[in-house]
Amino acid sequence: MANTGATQDEPARIADLRDRLTRANRAYYADADPIMSDTEFDLLLKELADLEARHPDLADPASPTVRVGGDPIEGFVTRPHAARMMSIDNTYNEAEVRAWVERVTKTLTGKAEADRFVCDPKVDGVAVSLRYERGELIYALTRGDGTSGDDVTHAARTVRAIPLRLDADGDDVPDVLEIRGELFIPLSEFGRINRERAEAGEAPLMNPRNATAGTIKMLDPTVAAERKLGFVAHGRGEVDDGFAESFTDLMARIRALGVAVSPMTTTVRDADGVLEAIEAFADARHDLDYLTDGMVVRVNRFEQQDSLGVTSKSPRWAIAYKYAAERAHTVLLGVEHQVGKTGKITPRATMEPVLLAGTTVQHATLHNYGQIAQKDIRIGDTVEIEKAGEIIPYVLGVVTAARGNGATKIIPPSVCPTCGGVVEVEPPEAADDPSLETTRRCVNPECPAQVREKLVWFVGRRQMDIDGLGEKTIDLIRECEDIPLEHFADIFALHEHDDALQELEGLGAKSVQVMLEGIEAAKSRGMARVLAGLGIHHVGESTAKALARVFPSIDALLDAEAWQLMPRALNSMSQAERERLTGSSAKLEDPPDTGLGALTAPIVHDYLHSKAAQDTFDRLRDAGVDLASSDYVDPEDRPAEGDSVFAGRKFVMTGSLEHFERGALKDVLESLGAKVSGSVSKNTDVVVAGEKAGSKLDRAESLGIEIWDEARLLEELPAEHRPG
Repeated sequence: MANTGATQDEPARIADLRDRLTRANRAYYADADPIMSDTEFDLLLKELADLEARHPDLADPASPTVRVGGDPIEGFVTRPHAARMMSIDNTYNEAEVRAWVERVTKTLTGKAEADRFVCDPKVDGVAVSLRYERGELIYALTRGDGTSGDDVTHAARTVRAIPLRLDADGDDVPDVLEIRGELFIPLSEFGRINRERAEAGEAPLMNPRNATAGTIKMLDPTVAAERKLGFVAHGRGEVDDGFAESFTDLMARIRALGVAVSPMTTTVRDADGVLEAIEAFADARHDLDYLTDGMVVRVNRFEQQDSLGVTSKSPRWAIAYKYAAERAHTVLLGVEHQVGKTGKITPRATMEPVLLAGTTVQHATLHNYGQIAQKDIRIGDTVEIEKAGEIIPYVLGVVTAARGNGATKIIPPSVCPTCGGVVEVEPPEAADDPSLETTRRCVNPECPAQVREKLVWFVGRRQMDIDGLGEKTIDLIRECEDIPLEHFADIFALHEHDDALQELEGLGAKSVQVMLEGIEAAKSRGMARVLAGLGIHHVGESTAKALARVFPSIDALLDAEAWQLMPRALNSMSQAERERLTGSSAKLEDPPDTGLGALTAPIVHDYLHSKAAQDTFDRLRDAGVDLASSDYVDPEDRPAEGDSVFAGRKFVMTGSLEHFERGALKDVLESLGAKVSGSVSKNTDVVVAGEKAGSKLDRAESLGIEIWDEARLLEELPAEHRPG
């Protein structure tokens, strides 16, 4: 029974309850040795909340009551990662595992230790990075693009497995400690949530991983608190030097600080040991209260990890073995024909709900109509489905022995299912042989389905980054006949419908204000963001930036000949081909990189000169959208390689910088002709080292690479690129 605290004064009782509840959280999540029942915990937590309400002067941001949530946040903030969050390469069979172990073993020197490799369950959740400074949780970030992520601290603070304040318990707390790990919804909680949703007449959540991602992206932290997310650590970001020498050492140290780690981590010597651990976990993982889809195998010692290095996206010292996807049989009830932003029509299966890899599956991809014809898939068939990487369900084929007389053929749409417009079959000869078909596309650029998908893409964070205008809001506005939203330019006229917007269910004065302010800010994003947002074939974010460095405005881009969109490709052509295109057989001197080549440049050029593109640029210009480039570098000012300390040289950043965010500095260096990498190698030219630089600095020094501090960087940068 909970102590009422009658013999204690209330401030002392508050301190006592906080201590007991914090120790209970640690005992349950970090030590796996509970010291009180859930009922007792809830009673003590309620008592503490009541006492804190009477003593607001004793507020503590690390109090266990914070776990119940708090006020909703207004929106997400993106923060840079102090150390890049990389993804791990996957493998699916024994031979690939052995080959990886052999490569690693050949690179590493010395006798193989019994704990050379660590095998750790791969939790199927959402990766986050927790930053602690002097033991206090400062913020939690999603992986994002690896260099920066969304701040989801409001949700992370509700997770009982995440300490709000590290408990030294005889172990020193480092000044800076970033813990990487996985957030997840326990399967028991997922079942409870869906039962409650069913009782309330709401649609069920489809799978724990997507539900976790959606939960932490909700602005109201009480949702995360109600869903009782779990957390398990699996790595590190920035951390004080000397804190841990190996992965196993790291896990032991952070567990001593109260952080939840996997109890199923094993160390092994060689490939045989790795494969034995993978096989043993294959059965054990089904008894866990959270989804796992594989086993991460990593080199244990950090010094050896550093010697192995990384590729552009993945560490060489780790690999993820993925278990074979689970399969199930169900009945195909119907097919939806979905139209994407490029007009591509994709068949989507609707099936009788079936449990697959721990989640209820009702929809699956059928890929394309050619595969439907090849596999002779019919409505009413019993089909076998599988999850690709245990994430995306797809139809493998038909259980023909179970086919009944009522099975009906799936007829590909001859006109667009949304607008009724012309449908193009690719390749054209597939019209006579449907099994050859790869793509069926609506060619109407004004198709409502395409318009909707293009608008959603245009407003996205990596494109025009319009706060308050996401997928759901776009759908809400488009349902209102009084507010036109059929073109990119219509976004910039939404301020004319302020009153009508506020009347839409789900919006309000504050939401509309945030959205309109976001739209106004988007007008000045510049040419690169506009190009990236239009969904032009072959023009993604990096190509859009490259074009914006070469052309000062959209008008200059439109004035360019097709060959001017691919200057580097010209130098690899024959003299005759260059003369045919440019009038000169001579190679170009120091041609800039536009990101386009001989095959892609003509396609982009044709689109830019189409009537639809001309209309789009005219309407955006009339709406006040800035179509000039802030990234443009005049050819006379563009340094040739060898004439600049930046052009053509490979830079690596490490540590924290006072005057720059890493993403912004990367853009600056690349605009000056530098190449920016995330890892140090013998090909690195310069390492920019900020405060608390770690192993990258050590490796640079051992290789004799030139090292700049921030003062040297500021000195070398042109004046226009120095922070004000």
